Amino acid sequence: MSVRQTTADVVVVDYGLGNLRSVTRGLERAGADVSLSEDPAEFDAADGIVLPGVGAFSEGMDNAGPFREALVEQAEAGKPLFGICLGMQMLLTTSEEADHAGQGDAEGLDLIPGKNVRFSRDQTVPHMGWNELDVTRDHPLVEGVDGEHAYFVHSYYAVPDDENATVATTDYGADFASVVANDAGNVFGTQFHPEKSGETGLRILRNYVDYCLDH
Repeated sequence: MSVRQTTADVVVVDYGLGNLRSVTRGLERAGADVSLSEDPAEFDAADGIVLPGVGAFSEGMDNAGPFREALVEQAEAGKPLFGICLGMQMLLTTSEEADHAGQGDAEGLDLIPGKNVRFSRDQTVPHMGWNELDVTRDHPLVEGVDGEHAYFVHSYYAVPDDENATVATTDYGADFASVVANDAGNVFGTQFHPEKSGETGLRILRNYVDYCLDH
């Protein structure tokens, strides 16, 4: 009789721009065995990969360059890949942030086709603080969090090409995608920081750990 694995081995990608300590602590509280990795070769043995991130899109993609090929390969093979904040934006195709900084188009991972755009001028930027999650379609990551609040800090937001890629929205003058996922469901991201979002964030991280164990 096979014994069901009860702890997920999760790799947090250390590419120099993540909020690594709080992400690691949050995942450990959610029941994961967590390792920080600067080596894409370590992705193979993991049950799931987390791409955290704070800062600018272009810098993020530059720093993540050595990981790009491995992240795309793992995602296409079905490995659960979870992007957080900038990490979520990096799952998309491009970002206006590079244009805004005069750097031209910076290419994201293109695992969820779409673009990151800046909030309009009549909105206070950055969008910072607690805001509500409105789950728009089923996905294991958001089970039990519809109507709950999460903690945001960002000036850009994701606009997926396919509206079905939006899993949850949040209202900040207008609705924007606060949780996204690919068609297969194994690549997903949150614009907010689950590791800073109290019980709601812990529920999402536990949902992620469960998803890693089930896939």
